[in-house]
Amino acid sequence: MADLFDDPSGAATPAQSGPRPLADRLRPKVLGEVIGQQQVLGPEAPLGVMLASGALSSLIFWGPPGVGKTTIARLLADATDLHFVQISAIFSGVPELRKVFEAARHRHANGQGTLLFVDEIHRFNKAQQDGFLPHMEDGTILLVGATTENPSFELNAALLSRAQVLVLERLGLADLESLAQRAERELCRSLPLDAAAREALLEMADGDGRALLNLIEQIMAWKVDAPLAPEALSARLMRRAAQYDKSGDGHYNLISALHKAVRGSDPDAALYWFARMLEGGEDPRFLARRLTRMAVEDIGLADPRAQAICIDSWQTYERLGSPEGELALAQAVIYLALAPKSNAAYVAYNAARSAAKRTGSLMPPKHILNAPTAMMKDQGYGSGYAYDHDAEDGFSGQDYFPEAMERGSYYAPVERGFERDLKKRVDYFEKLRRERNP
Repeated sequence: MADLFDDPSGAATPAQSGPRPLADRLRPKVLGEVIGQQQVLGPEAPLGVMLASGALSSLIFWGPPGVGKTTIARLLADATDLHFVQISAIFSGVPELRKVFEAARHRHANGQGTLLFVDEIHRFNKAQQDGFLPHMEDGTILLVGATTENPSFELNAALLSRAQVLVLERLGLADLESLAQRAERELCRSLPLDAAAREALLEMADGDGRALLNLIEQIMAWKVDAPLAPEALSARLMRRAAQYDKSGDGHYNLISALHKAVRGSDPDAALYWFARMLEGGEDPRFLARRLTRMAVEDIGLADPRAQAICIDSWQTYERLGSPEGELALAQAVIYLALAPKSNAAYVAYNAARSAAKRTGSLMPPKHILNAPTAMMKDQGYGSGYAYDHDAEDGFSGQDYFPEAMERGSYYAPVERGFERDLKKRVDYFEKLRRERNP
């Protein structure tokens, strides 16, 4: 778990005479000591199978901070007798990469393999990522990259085709409790917390093992006479900021969760994801825009008021600002979640767009075209047009599609909300159309 304290050069760290951070002291010595990540480390999991067969391939570790990406990479090198070299894409450029590759070539020529661990690999540009390919292909290096961003979006297809992506998950409360107990054994005393405060501490870590060990180290330095309650713990410690990148993968995951909860008519879950995004620092204007889109896409004409509610809440936020204005957006979230749902207009729009692309430049039928000139009248423009207001029931039943195109049917309202009334109108006009065009 002591990824922050690894030597970037990959060289052995000399013995330290000064105090060592708790995270460094608890760094696992073998893969069996790693807490969590059994979905990749278990006997039947990808890494377990690779190690058992003696065929380790290049890897990309994708996961949040503090879940052991660097630790596992280092232990893989130990388990396979590979020389471990660590670099960070934040601090390394082309000159550093050339030195790393040259040293790896010398080791390779002397029969020693190199496991090159690249932290934050997504920060290398596409050209730099391409630079790894020839060295991976000729066996000079075995690449293990680590990223907190979605590799599908951030890494070259060529690089992904040569490496297996393994997803490392945030540590669960049980994993964090195991880590806390390991820390207590190392420090030879228990945390000065009652049961509720201990649970609050684990939640503060938010799935990050390194963050938990740093918090524990702070707590163990306190001089307290009795176990602390959650209130006292919160007063002494700042809660770890929730992991949320407004331009990264977490941003899209959370807005997707909010959208799905609204579509699924779950106001409580919708409010939770809405609040999570606000807590992460999301711009409320972005949320207002997305809520309005949800009203149009997933509610539509089943409740025409939903779109107006969103626009009103957006304007209210602009007038009130933060933090009062967020309440108006929260009310919109609740309204959307509980509104009747229909994507009939959304589906109809997409179907009409598809038909428009497919039919190209077909002209409207001449009877619905205006004829401002004598020549156009001679061409039949406007001839036979029936003025609907003069027809029985205010409906002529004429065909308004191009003459060379069969009549399309795109809008199919649902039997929910206001669209129930619209469906009656659609059916009524369709009945009249059949009667007047036998």
